[in-house]
Amino acid sequence: MKYLVVGLGNPGEKYAETRHNIGFKVVEAFARMQEAPAFKLDRHAHVTAAKFKGRQFILVKPTTYMNLSGKAVSYWMNAEKIPLENVIVITDDIALPFGKLRMKGKGSDGGHNGLKDIQETLGTTNYTRLRFGVGSNFTKGRQADYVLGEWSPEERDQLEERIATSLEFIKSYATIGLQRTMSNWNGK
Repeated sequence: MKYLVVGLGNPGEKYAETRHNIGFKVVEAFARMQEAPAFKLDRHAHVTAAKFKGRQFILVKPTTYMNLSGKAVSYWMNAEKIPLENVIVITDDIALPFGKLRMKGKGSDGGHNGLKDIQETLGTTNYTRLRFGVGSNFTKGRQADYVLGEWSPEERDQLEERIATSLEFIKSYATIGLQRTMSNWNGK
């Protein structure tokens, strides 16, 4: 069984510690946990592979910038011959309080440009996404500044634990499936 795990974010040091790059952080943590080889620059992404319980994970951090994430997802799905039902996208979500995690098998883009591009490129909203709550502590019209801003000290203190929980979602998804993972983990 092969899975494509795509962490959304923007490439470059400038964005490394921003809320918008939580997808990158989760994928990097999964790679470390599974002692995967270093990420290597390849077509549209930094990529590595990891194994867990007989399953192979292709871990992808797109280099296309958030608004063109679909290009990387589509390319790696085709290159690795991974079906849509084995794709999971990890993204930030301002509609969820900081640290709240929610997995869904389909849904709208929720105003997220990365998800919007993936849906337009793939022609469907039926792909699994793990939404990582970053909160909405911004004034009207300041959403971009907020998601491109760095974590607060309070958030940073809790970030490692919330990322660790994200990894449990990914492992669960690959071993017991979407429905049971949502039942067991959503809201934790």
